[in-house]
Amino acid sequence: MSSVLFGSILSALSTGLGAIPILFLQGTLTHRWRDILLAFTAGIMMTAAMLGLIPESFKYGGIIEISIGLFLGVLTLTTLEKLIPHIDLEHSKSGIKFDEKAMLIIAAITLHNIPEGLSVGVSYASDISDTGNLIAFAIGLQNAPEGFLVALFLINQSISKWKAFLIATATGAVEIIASLLGFYLTSIISFLVPYGLSFAAGAMLFIIYKELIPESHGDGNERIATYSFIIGILFMVILIYSF
Repeated sequence: MSSVLFGSILSALSTGLGAIPILFLQGTLTHRWRDILLAFTAGIMMTAAMLGLIPESFKYGGIIEISIGLFLGVLTLTTLEKLIPHIDLEHSKSGIKFDEKAMLIIAAITLHNIPEGLSVGVSYASDISDTGNLIAFAIGLQNAPEGFLVALFLINQSISKWKAFLIATATGAVEIIASLLGFYLTSIISFLVPYGLSFAAGAMLFIIYKELIPESHGDGNERIATYSFIIGILFMVILIYSF
């Protein structure tokens, strides 16, 4: 219990940690650096899903359970995307500002963090605690640039830096609740473990291919974003096989 709580809190608070630089930033982040961060995040999440979640799920179930869980994760994110307005963080060279209400933005971002929290909790429910630590670390790394981008977007909506920082931090708090929920469900009903792990993998893969990679390739920075994506993969591979 203490491990999943500690891991979920650290991964969730990483959103606020990533938003800290916004307090000292003069001007805005260039598209080039934003794309580099997004691609690096995609590489980290890809490795966590393919070398962490999916292999671990095979220890508890077969291809049928894994396939069902994987597609449920994808379908859940697809449904959320249709129900919740997509927030495009200045995805254009013209720097167009979007005028959606701030509360709607916050709600969308918060709900999209739920699968990430579930992935942490489900990972800790497995017999090998290192998997939970790995996924919590990977989600935390993913949350840091996300927190920065969320805070940057809110500032562009005429919200003060401190308020943007606090709001960005708060959006990650839902991951703690989702993590505990995923942990308890899979701990009490053991047969849910392979479904839960593969569900989390499917959700992460959806985010990678549908959101992060396209966002990192939309402003003419495809080559440097590709290098950053590969570096993110190598970074996680080293962590997985070194610890």
